[in-house]
Amino acid sequence: MTLTLPRSGAGSAPDSGGDSSWLTSLADWTVSLMEVIGPVGAGVAIALENLFPPLPSEVVLPMAGLTASRGSFTLFEALLWTTIGSIVGAFMLYGLGRWLGAERLRAFAAKMPLLHPEDVDRTVAWFERHGGKAVFFGRMIPIFRSLISIPAGVSKMPLWRFGLLTGAGSLIWNTIFVLSGYLLGENWHIVEEYASILQYVVIAAVGVGVAWFLYSRVRSLIAAKKDA
Repeated sequence: MTLTLPRSGAGSAPDSGGDSSWLTSLADWTVSLMEVIGPVGAGVAIALENLFPPLPSEVVLPMAGLTASRGSFTLFEALLWTTIGSIVGAFMLYGLGRWLGAERLRAFAAKMPLLHPEDVDRTVAWFERHGGKAVFFGRMIPIFRSLISIPAGVSKMPLWRFGLLTGAGSLIWNTIFVLSGYLLGENWHIVEEYASILQYVVIAAVGVGVAWFLYSRVRSLIAAKKDA
């Protein structure tokens, strides 16, 4: 999806060939928010993106760079507030994971037909071994950049470590897309198109992983019934 924003200071995204998609509306809302309350608006927008993964950071972040290039605020402010927003949103999901906890998730898994409490134990054990890398690199993977905060809370990763890794990973990701909007201007969507390909790859990989899990679990249940 290619979005075209006006070169003037007006925070509106005109229809592209009459296509008033939700992405165009999102870009329009994001620019308007940042032009009304400044760089803090960029932080608010990216915090919401963390809480609602379907909101694409590949659209929100370049809008912060584009708005900065128009002089509404500085590039440094755009990077600072988008990173703060990323950390705030991540800590909210971390809190959700902390509240859920391993015991609640084990009880939930015990009630699901294809899940077992041991699945939660294995996931927590894996995260305790690789959690640092998962949080840092996960902040640079679409979809996972938000969701990785929940297992961090479930496994009770130290707050200082979670915040440091989240901030570092978010700063790298945010810088790439904010700079794309700042340097490319109205052509920022070039980077967004490549990011969309990465998102599709991630979605496909998740789909294959879920399908394989369901296949393996159903096969093991059938085998268990035959042996009974």
